[in-house]
Amino acid sequence: MRLRMWGGVGLLLLSACRPDQVEHLSNTKELAVEAENRQVKRILPADLLRATRWAGDSLTRTADRALRQQVATQLQAGSVADALPAGHTAAFAVTDSLAQVLQATLTHVRRAPGSGLNDTSRVVKRPSNEVFTYERPLLVTDAACLRCHGTETDIAPADLTLIRQRYPQVPLGYRVGEAMGTWKVQFTRQGIAEFYTMKTRKIFKRRF
Repeated sequence: MRLRMWGGVGLLLLSACRPDQVEHLSNTKELAVEAENRQVKRILPADLLRATRWAGDSLTRTADRALRQQVATQLQAGSVADALPAGHTAAFAVTDSLAQVLQATLTHVRRAPGSGLNDTSRVVKRPSNEVFTYERPLLVTDAACLRCHGTETDIAPADLTLIRQRYPQVPLGYRVGEAMGTWKVQFTRQGIAEFYTMKTRKIFKRRF
């Protein structure tokens, strides 16, 4: 009698678990990704240095692009003297919101002519537990840059006179491919840690 009872229960379970009667979840991949994203991840010192390079590249490339676009606009309008301050103003303005998100401070330091040809090196350091720094050269990429920063033969006489009168502190005499300055960025540890977490977070791409 007991065997018959267990046999009946077994048949009932088998009949209740037929594949055609099982309802599968449609978003299991999204749930798995979300569960992994919610896990507390240990961030190593090497990860933070790597994230500093990522963040520094992102910030300075944005600044570079804004600077060159603004300079090109000023040069197209024929205002060489106005192109000098306009480029840097645009670079810092366009990166302001990104710098706030990364808890970063972006600065630019001039380099004297002859200080680095085709120098694309990046320097990432951690001077203290709470501070990370990043440096990257700002290069003279084409002949347009020489209209403001080249030699006396590259700059039109009238423009050269204006530049020397209005911006005597700006060094001249650069060549294409030479570093005319250095982008410097200082980050907080919290900003870098949040950036690393955001960049390494898995994002599920929904398929329609």
